[in-house]
Amino acid sequence: MRFIPDIAAEVPITPDGTLSRVLHRDDRLRLVGFAFDAGQELTEHTAAVPVVIQAITGALDVTAGGETVRLTPGGWLTLAASEPHTVFAVGPSVLLLTMLPNPQDSA
Repeated sequence: MRFIPDIAAEVPITPDGTLSRVLHRDDRLRLVGFAFDAGQELTEHTAAVPVVIQAITGALDVTAGGETVRLTPGGWLTLAASEPHTVFAVGPSVLLLTMLPNPQDSA
């Protein structure tokens, strides 16, 4: 068992920076915490596997498929494998990225 009582404490926000840290990894999933200072962003990129993005603190604009959604604490979205997307921190923010196994890999 792995217990994380406060995800935001695991990935502290640094001034003018972005931090990522693997919080858990096994054969079923990978959890990565990201911390962004206000105005920081991840430019367009893709993930090799389907993902779930959850806002832990702050506010993040995520753009995919020509649509932008604002994630705030309690909000989440899913992205298909290889779906191009960007992430922009409206304010200091922490997100949790859950990377799911590729369905083709489990066949």
